[in-house]
Amino acid sequence: MATEQHSHAASPIEAHAMARHVRMSPQKVRLVVDLIRGQRAENALQILRYTKKRASRDVEKVLRSAIANAERKAEDAGASLDVDELFVARCFVNEGSRWKRLRPAPMGRAFRYQKRTCHIVVGVAEHHVAAKERVAAAVAEAESEKGVRGAVKKARKAITGRAKPVRKPKKEK
Repeated sequence: MATEQHSHAASPIEAHAMARHVRMSPQKVRLVVDLIRGQRAENALQILRYTKKRASRDVEKVLRSAIANAERKAEDAGASLDVDELFVARCFVNEGSRWKRLRPAPMGRAFRYQKRTCHIVVGVAEHHVAAKERVAAAVAEAESEKGVRGAVKKARKAITGRAKPVRKPKKEK
């Protein structure tokens, strides 16, 4: 059971972000998303910045949001997160709702067309090796702090001549 708790403590930090109803065809966004899948977050941002596709702006925005979510999650958990160790764990594009529109046609008719939207999902995760290093550093820091506390207790004992303060005996009724 102790190994389960230890493995849970060393779990990598994961976070995701989503942009819904982005006014762009999913097929066009998938071309950009395929470029960054599996890349380190820093490299993915550089790839998106220099990609000449309109979809790269929206995907970059979602990726930055996912990185910020990971930082916030680490802060809430009390862990230190190295953003350089994040990578794009999962990213995909789903089809969103379609906007049906009409275009005037000859002889009083109308042609229907659809404006497509998509949902962009980007998930980042900390590499498992980095997660183990982060946990090891936290354990080492806790051990050193425990050593400092022990030294303070010993010094207090040496100064006062006793380990704990003397308590008054309870009165019996």
